[in-house]
Order: sequence, then structure tokens, then C-alpha cells
Amino acid sequence: MTTTSNAVNSVSELERLKTLHNGEKQQLTFSDAEFERRLTGLRQIMAEQGMDAAILTSYHGIKYYSDFLYTTFGRNYALVVTQNESVTVTANIDAGMPWRTSYGDNIVYTDWKRDNFYYGLQEALRRAGVSAQRIGVEDDALPLMVRQRIQDAFPGAELTDVSVPAMRQRMIKSAEEIEVIKHGARIGDLGGEAIKAAIREGITEYEVALIGTEAMTHEIARTFPHREVRDTWVWFQSGINTDGAHNWATTRKLQRGDILSLNCFPMTSGYYTALERTLFLGEPDETSLHLWNVNVEVHRRGLELIKPGAVCKDIAAELNEIYIGYGLLPNRTFGYGHSFGVLSHYYGREAGLELREDIETVLEPGMVVSMEPMITVMDGEPGAGGYREHDILVVGEDGAENITKFGFGPEHNIIDA
Repeated sequence: MTTTSNAVNSVSELERLKTLHNGEKQQLTFSDAEFERRLTGLRQIMAEQGMDAAILTSYHGIKYYSDFLYTTFGRNYALVVTQNESVTVTANIDAGMPWRTSYGDNIVYTDWKRDNFYYGLQEALRRAGVSAQRIGVEDDALPLMVRQRIQDAFPGAELTDVSVPAMRQRMIKSAEEIEVIKHGARIGDLGGEAIKAAIREGITEYEVALIGTEAMTHEIARTFPHREVRDTWVWFQSGINTDGAHNWATTRKLQRGDILSLNCFPMTSGYYTALERTLFLGEPDETSLHLWNVNVEVHRRGLELIKPGAVCKDIAAELNEIYIGYGLLPNRTFGYGHSFGVLSHYYGREAGLELREDIETVLEPGMVVSMEPMITVMDGEPGAGGYREHDILVVGEDGAENITKFGFGPEHNIIDA
């Protein structure tokens, strides 16, 4: 076999880092101006806290500032941000895709040495001409072992948390973000209609879930043809399986008289939206109808309370009083709502914007929040099951716009099939 002078003859000679600008940059979810707006906000946080650089390692952090949503599969990923540069550090297994689908530059690390990822972080700062003394990291989503390895890679630097101020930046949505979220709500409604049409006695939960997922996935692909199609899902629950909000679909067959819970989650380029509704297959009994109507009462009042200037904990306190009046507060299962944006069931959470008793955040224009009251009655008790409604509202200057259009309550969601 003929070899050349630059042939690689052993693993030790393989490259630790690569530049893989394969193909052309693709159209991103947002404009360049939008990503510069986000990065400018992060750089201001860095300057205020004396950080020379930020090394973001979470799904949500990297996605928000670069548009790249990684697939970990046991590997590490990062976005390194300095005052002048933003560089993703990604695994060789992904080749040129991270560079094509992200804002900013990219460094690829290979598998041939276990610390190549950390070598890539060092290289990103070296290229930027930065000798960091203080580095921001996301302690809310950073495993202790990885944090220690980053510290070892930069022994002279102090690692400090940047996750909380970055989260607060994400809580206020831009016009471009709100447009994506509105599409998500619309697509969730389409999934709900597909599910509603499929409900019948004898069909399984997972079959109904597949129908809703397929309907939403096709519409996402039509609306966002330039982005990845991934992560959309449905939780469709019946009977006892409605007791928890995050119960996955099973092979249980629907029976007449069942309480049902429809939960559609269209994921539009990493942006989560949701539609959740209580339904019944056939007429509910008197107790079930009463419980459902109580939860709808709470939901309607909650929708009225979401407006600029409202305090999260005050909304929760007022809605608690309605449940107390019916003796149902112990049946409440979680907070009354949360923020939207870059999140999914496996990443992200803007914990500073949740409608709970311990959150003092004041609602501002540009925030997007849900109203989603839920109560659960245990199996064997009258009206057993979980009752939940969910709408998404965009807070504006003078009020809030409800972008969920799917009807709720007994007048809309008793299925006679």
C-alpha cells in the first residue's frame, strides 16, 4: 500500500480538533439581528459580573444563543462566548451539521483522547485571545464531574454561575420569538382537533397519541421547512392514567364513561408549546361534571388575572381561594402556570416565571405564560381522575393575548362517539 508523507500511522497522530465547515450555513430560526440581541444581553451580564468568558453547556443555553440543539449520546457540547466571539464546541460524530445550523463559529473535537472536549474549550478562548480569570458556567444544568474538568482545564480561573441572569434574559421574549410561539400554539390546536376526531371506544391511548403527533409534525414541517423536525410528542391519558400531568400513553383501551386528558406538545425548533384539555367519552356522572366545572372556573379566573403588573404569587393565592371554597385545595397537583421558550421535557425551565406561591416575579410585556390548573381525585373516590386545562398567554402593554383557541369545558369536550 502506498503512503504519503502526511499519512496518519497511529491513533496518537490523529487530530484532536477539526474545522468542518461542510456545505453552507443554513437558514436559522431567527434573524442574525435576533442572535446578536441575545448575545449582547449575555455579554452585558458577563461585563456586570466581571466574566471574561461564558461556557454554556445546557441544551437551552446553547440553543438560545446559537440555534444549535445538540444530541448528547454520552458526549459533551458547549457554546463559548467572549465579548467578541461565539463558538460552539461539538463532537466529530456530528460532522459539519452543528456549524451549518448555528450562529457563530464552530470547533469540532475528536474522540481519540478523552479530554479533547476540554482541549476544544481552551482552543476557543485561545482563538479569541482571552486568558480568562473568571468564567461563567450554568450551574443549574452542569454535572459536578464536568464542572471539575472545566476547572482543571482553566486552573487559574474562577468558575461562577451565569444560569440565573441568563434565565431572566430568556423570560422576556422578542417579537421573533413570540411569532414562533404563536405558530406552536396554532399547531397544538391542530393536534388537539386530530385527537378529538380519533377518540372512540376501544382505541388505545398510544394510537390516539400517534395520530396527534403525526398531525402536528406535518404542520411543523410545512411551517418551518428550513429547520430540523424533532421532539414533538403527545401525552394522551384515560381513566386512572389521567391522575398525573406527565403520564405517558399506554396500551389501555378507551372505555365509555372514561375521563380523558389530551396533551399536545409541538416542538418548533426547540421551542415548547402545549395544549391540554379534559374530555369525557360519553356523559360524565354528576360528581365528575361538578369537579370539571370547578376546575374550569379556576381556569377562567386565572386567564383574567394574567396581565402586566400582576405578581405570580398573588395569582396563585387568589386561585387557591376558589379551590378552598370547594374543599378541593388538597387535590391541587402543581403550580398554576409557567414560562415558555427554549424548553422541553428533558431540558430548560425558566423557574423564575412560574405561577406559584413562592415566586415574586412581576409579569411584564414580552413574557409568555400558561394558565393550567389541575386537580386529581384518587381512584375509587367519586369523580376519580385528573382534571386539567391549559392555555398560553402573551403578556402585552395593556393586557394579555390568549393564543390558544381550542375550546375547553363540558360544552366543548364531551365526546359522543
